Amino acid sequence: MHWMEIVALICAFIGIIGCVVPVLPGVPIVYVGILLCFWQGAAFTTTNLVWWAVVAVGVTLLDNFLPAVMTKKFGGSKAASRGALIGIFAGMFFGPLGILLGPFLGALVGELTHDGTNSARAFKVAFGSFAAFLLGTGIKLIAAFYLTRIIWQQAF
Repeated sequence: MHWMEIVALICAFIGIIGCVVPVLPGVPIVYVGILLCFWQGAAFTTTNLVWWAVVAVGVTLLDNFLPAVMTKKFGGSKAASRGALIGIFAGMFFGPLGILLGPFLGALVGELTHDGTNSARAFKVAFGSFAAFLLGTGIKLIAAFYLTRIIWQQAF
C-alpha cells in the first residue's frame, strides 16, 4: 500500500466523522481521498471524477440549505433558522447528544424568541429543524460511505 492510499483512507475516515461534526466538510474531504487515489494511478475516468465531485458539492449544498427550507416549511421564522444554526455549532461542545439536540433546541429557542405566544408552533418548527438535520446527515453519510467504499477498493 502506497502512502497516498493511506492518506486517502485517512481522508475517508475523517470525512465520515465530518458528516456528523458540523465544522468538517465530510463528503468533500472523502472526495480528496478519491483524488489521491486517482493521482496514485487508480483507473477512474474523468466522468467518474466529475460525477463524484458533483455528488460531493451537491450533498454539501443540500445539507446547508435543507435546514432553512425545512424550518420554513414547518412554519418557522428567520429567528428559528438562525437558532437552529447556532444550536448545531453549540451542540458540538456537548458530545453526540448535543449534536443531535442542538438544532432542535436552537430552533425552539429562536422561534420562542420570535413569538413566545405559540409554543405548539415553536415545537413543530423545532421538529422540522431536527428532521432536516437528520436527513442532511443521513444523505452525507450515504455519500461518504459510498465514496469510502471506492477508496477502500482501490487501496486493497
